[in-house]
Order: sequence, then structure tokens, then C-alpha cells
Amino acid sequence: MSYKIVKYRIMGDRSLIVELGDKISPEVNRRVRVLDITLTQNPTEGLVETIPAYRSLLIIYDPLKINVSLLKQRIEDFQKKIEDIHIPEPKTMEIPVVYGGDYGPDLEWVAQYHKMSIEEVIHLHTETIYQVYMIGFTPGHPYMAELPNALITPRRETPRTNVIRGSVAIAKNQTVIYPVESPGGLHILGRTPLTLFNPSKSPPALLEMGNLVRFFSIEKEEFKQWQQ
Repeated sequence: MSYKIVKYRIMGDRSLIVELGDKISPEVNRRVRVLDITLTQNPTEGLVETIPAYRSLLIIYDPLKINVSLLKQRIEDFQKKIEDIHIPEPKTMEIPVVYGGDYGPDLEWVAQYHKMSIEEVIHLHTETIYQVYMIGFTPGHPYMAELPNALITPRRETPRTNVIRGSVAIAKNQTVIYPVESPGGLHILGRTPLTLFNPSKSPPALLEMGNLVRFFSIEKEEFKQWQQ
């Protein structure tokens, strides 16, 4: 649920976590985005960086320029105006995916787990529009929700030590795309040929918090065409 009164957690001597709810939901995540945008648009002396997540905002500050009490007061003032803050309309991104085979080594397992066909899994995964709730874990790594109830799946019992860049995976009620090679404990359904993170571009990440994402299936013969 969304908290009526925000909760604060001290993180060391220069960080503060602001919690706005206790579950994954569009309402809670919107409040996180609004607070993040508001702090960015209204510079506060001593505020160094904000890092938004599903239901909270990490604020890094300079304790020599602002103390926790003053920072909390600043946040409380913004909370009173939160309904009046405008946030940009979400962009909808279409993401091509090759499902199954070497591109999606867990697709068959997921189908068996849910007692459905591979085609049904692909249909369920592509018919849903997902919200990007946060970027984290590695640069440009989007955490998206919410999966259809029929596809909610536990994490892998043993995480992989290396997941190929572009892998599209699911676990619990989330779906993600791995922008770089990294360890991972989610079930891989397929792979996208798109580059999710390029430090030479501005912005460097293809997806941003608040974006909407729809996946669509392509054949493996099209993979290289999309890469180009």
C-alpha cells in the first residue's frame, strides 16, 4: 500500500532512504517518480544525488551543507504539493525478442511449470504492456512489472554465473532485460538484439523509469537485421 506518512531510514552518514509504500504498485512508484523529479527540478544545497527504486528514493547528501532534519523538512514540504506536480507522459517502447532455443533456454521449463504450451507462454508475455519501475543492478537494467498471473514464476534455484547480454527473463511478477553480461537468477525466455546501454549516447540507457514496454516475437533469422 501507499504510505500516508512517508518513512525514513538513515543509511550511513550521508544517505537517507525515503519509503513511500510497501509493495510494487503503479501508485507507489508514481509517488517515487514525482518526488525524484521534484527534488531534481528544485535544487537543494547539499543534495548530491537521488536514486529511485520501486517504492523508495535513496537521497545522497553532503552532511557539511545540509543536515537530516532540514532534508526531511524539505521532503515534507514537497509532499504537500505532490498532487500538483506534473510528470511526463510515458513513452511506449516496442522490444523485439527471439523466444526459445539457444536464445531462451528456460522457455520450455517455464511452459512445463505452468502446464501450458510454449506458444501460450510467448502469447502471455507479449500481450502485456509492462511499466519500467526502476533501473538498477547494472547500468540500464530495467525492472518491469507486472506479469500476467498465469506467468508468475519463482526464481531459479541456482542462479547462472553468466547471462548473455540482451536476455529477456522473468521471475515472480517481474520481467527484465539484461543489458550486459552478468550473473542472474531469473528464467530466460528469449533475447533482444537491441542495445540497452551505450555510454557514448545521451541518455545512455534505452529505457527509463516510467516507460511502458511491449515485447513482440521475431524469428532468429531477423536477429542480426535488428542488431544493425
